[in-house]
Amino acid sequence: MNPKVVAAVELAHRRDWPQVFATTARLTRDLDLAEECTQDAFAQALQTWPQTGIPARPGAWLTTIARNRARDVLRRESAFRRAMPLLATDTSAPAPEDTLDDDRLRLIFTCCHPALSREAQVALTLRLVCGLSTADVAHAFLVSEPTMAARITRAKKKITTARIPYRVPSPDELPERVSAVLEVVYLIFTTGHTAPSGERLTRRDMAGSAIGLARMLHLLMPVDADVAALLALLLLNDARADTRLSPDGRLLLLSEQDRTRWNRTLIDEGVTLLTGALRRRPPTRYAVEAAIAAVHAEAPSWKETDWSEIVGLYDTLLRMWPSPVVRLNRAVAIGLRDGPQAGLDALAPLAAEPALATYSYLSAARADLLRRLGQWSQAAAAYEEALALTGNDVEHAFLTRRLADVRAHLPG
Repeated sequence: MNPKVVAAVELAHRRDWPQVFATTARLTRDLDLAEECTQDAFAQALQTWPQTGIPARPGAWLTTIARNRARDVLRRESAFRRAMPLLATDTSAPAPEDTLDDDRLRLIFTCCHPALSREAQVALTLRLVCGLSTADVAHAFLVSEPTMAARITRAKKKITTARIPYRVPSPDELPERVSAVLEVVYLIFTTGHTAPSGERLTRRDMAGSAIGLARMLHLLMPVDADVAALLALLLLNDARADTRLSPDGRLLLLSEQDRTRWNRTLIDEGVTLLTGALRRRPPTRYAVEAAIAAVHAEAPSWKETDWSEIVGLYDTLLRMWPSPVVRLNRAVAIGLRDGPQAGLDALAPLAAEPALATYSYLSAARADLLRRLGQWSQAAAAYEEALALTGNDVEHAFLTRRLADVRAHLPG
């Protein structure tokens, strides 16, 4: 197999899958058939491009092949019987602005319809919009491939039986529906940024897919402040991706990372997006989170980080989104601004929070604050608790090293 052709097909898959699939789905009104025809188009590229050369516009070539394949199948199997009962169109609702009427956007809103569970929304988005294999989606959810295949199939059937329309929501529905889409993209990124379990710290495929989705949404909805703020947040966090591990694979905290290696292009883009989002409307959750990330990104060093500003931003975020995780992050920031005892005092009320009962970062944060106070016995117990709740091997190794350091201070 020609390596250049293979590389070109792989690049086209990452870049063009959403558009090829979405355009084909609009023709077929059948997610399964659209998926089959899109896969056939990429397989055809592997066979044809070595003889004809890589086309100047691979996405357009693939879309043409997929659509032709779909038309052939529909003609053979009777278009009306196969296509009509599946993806529904909704002509009763007013059409959105032309800038929003895009096949890719239709597909995203179909996958993230509120009639589907959040788990199904994420799985379908990863599979159909991002183009991840069923095996990769299964790995992300820590289930077997057959289990995930069945789950995706059930979600597709629900789209059919619930007559979920294959369209962009009308203008009056858009704010509520955009929120659900952004939550799915955010969840995909956070899951990829730090994998809940496994040997690797990150799932770069998932994080990259989330950024690709956010870029797509921003391209299609350039004046939406929430979309711009979310993209800014993802870029500012991803700018540190290459510095989170040492050369020998150890986890490096923010205070230990080489800031000269942070991706300044992503940081500049994120700050520009955030500035524009803040000008268009009062700050929302994603804008405040992006502002926190921007403070870190623009600090010349760890010691020069403006912890007072970060605590203030967390106070603002708590009023908008009173999440236990936000309160935890705020407590950590207080500990860095006012000292470890102040951080422990801010953490104390969270010990009884049910949502954090199995959240390893609560125990890890408490352990670090106790370590800084020299309360070695209590710190060791907190590190042991965090280890019991941590599934990511890289984080587990980091906590193990910290526990060993703390135990070295214990008598006997």
